[in-house]
Amino acid sequence: MVSAAMSNPFREDLVSRSRAEACSVVIFGATGDLTHRKLVPALYNLAVDGELPPGVKIIGFARRDKSDAVFREGLAELNREVSRNGHDEAIWADFEQTVHYHQSEFTDLDGYKRLAERLDEIDRDRGGKGNRLFYIASAPEFFDEILENLKAAGLNQAADGCWARVIVEKPFGTDLPSAQHLNQVVNHTFEEKDTYRIDHYLGKETAQNIMVLRFANSIFEPLWNNQHIDQIQITCAEHLGMEGGRGGYYDKAGALRDMIQNHLLQLLSLVAMEPPTDLSADGVRDEKVKVLRSMRQWDTPELVNENVVRGQYAAGHVDGKSVVGYREEDRVDPESMTEAYVALRVMIDTWRWSGVPFYVRMGKRLPKKATEISIHFKSPPNVLFNAIPGAATGGNVLVIRIQPDEGISLRMVSKLPGASLRLEPVKMDFHYSTSFGKGSPEAYERLLLDAMAGDATLFARRDEVEEAWKFIDHIERAWHESSNAPEMAEYTAGSWGPKAADELLEKSGHTWRRL
Repeated sequence: MVSAAMSNPFREDLVSRSRAEACSVVIFGATGDLTHRKLVPALYNLAVDGELPPGVKIIGFARRDKSDAVFREGLAELNREVSRNGHDEAIWADFEQTVHYHQSEFTDLDGYKRLAERLDEIDRDRGGKGNRLFYIASAPEFFDEILENLKAAGLNQAADGCWARVIVEKPFGTDLPSAQHLNQVVNHTFEEKDTYRIDHYLGKETAQNIMVLRFANSIFEPLWNNQHIDQIQITCAEHLGMEGGRGGYYDKAGALRDMIQNHLLQLLSLVAMEPPTDLSADGVRDEKVKVLRSMRQWDTPELVNENVVRGQYAAGHVDGKSVVGYREEDRVDPESMTEAYVALRVMIDTWRWSGVPFYVRMGKRLPKKATEISIHFKSPPNVLFNAIPGAATGGNVLVIRIQPDEGISLRMVSKLPGASLRLEPVKMDFHYSTSFGKGSPEAYERLLLDAMAGDATLFARRDEVEEAWKFIDHIERAWHESSNAPEMAEYTAGSWGPKAADELLEKSGHTWRRL
């Protein structure tokens, strides 16, 4: 009799995943929005699905004076609103017993020493290993202090047979020098293997599926090159503006640093990478960083003017409501030169991608919220059907939808039923929710489990972060330090962006795909 393992054509190490281990999860910045809306609901949903390892404890570390009970009630209130699985009072009653609150200033070393004592007490009561997962979800200006105090209190070292890991939220620096400094601080306190720079876009199911789509389907991988692909577009559209006081942060960051540098360049590297030697974290990340190193640098104001467009929205209408322009938003400088929209051409100078433009765009106050990658294949010779009216339907387009409706679609050309020969584009569509009978887990659920399992595949490595910043810094300098800086384009809120962004593609005979 042949066993199932022997009959499986796949290697066991490629289809299994590391097992998450019980640990104490310490969240710095525990009274903030990220903790209440994303992190704790993610841990709760893992508990509902039976994925959270038994024995996990959650300790919120923040400056406000709160009791465990008050902290838990605030978490419950938001969980009722945002939880993917809904809010079951009985399950929450059990879950909240794992949640505790620790009050301390981020700069107070004594608070970290008290935290160490409390974690030791939890480990004794739990009777399990002293594994610790530190999640830095505070404001970026406290990153250094938190990391240094963790080391000073001895919390960066684990007992024999245990581990201590740190997750660092974005923004990981604001430019290359600040990212390099933060990397030095992190590596001074935790080893690289225990450092997890989080990018929640990589936790989305469809982003994880990019490698499977490419390397597990023989109909795509042979065509995934400049011989068959004409262009690739990556779009992140947001219909929101600066609600919730976000203008104060956004006017210092801008679309390029807030979204392109991390989320969208990470997606680009997954689409463009070579097949890794294995599915280990470094095997995958080695190939991703090669892509980032191969991006042609727009290192002069002239090249930036030619290949990058920035813009701000003017007053308009979104979802049938009147909205103000970017410079009229709350906490935004009335004379701001910060972009709320950016579109750029990326060229990857490798054998596979030579000559293929990657168009990347991100904008606020666009008509809808959506993120997608579209691969536009070259059109076949139009010699057979050129006499048929309207037969020039273009090449095939493979669309990978990241959010909100995760899935994959393929546009192809088909004959319309009937006696005459008429061609029309049709679409084959795959939706995660309908194909598998359930919605995808939230990105933070997967990423937290991976960190508990010691799997860093979906987290950015030090060299990935720094290579991305090298590319971005050239553009930022051309915008803010050059006497030949490009103009700030304007577009009406509710439109698909400035005319200059359309012209960027028209120079190569391309147009943006309408979402």
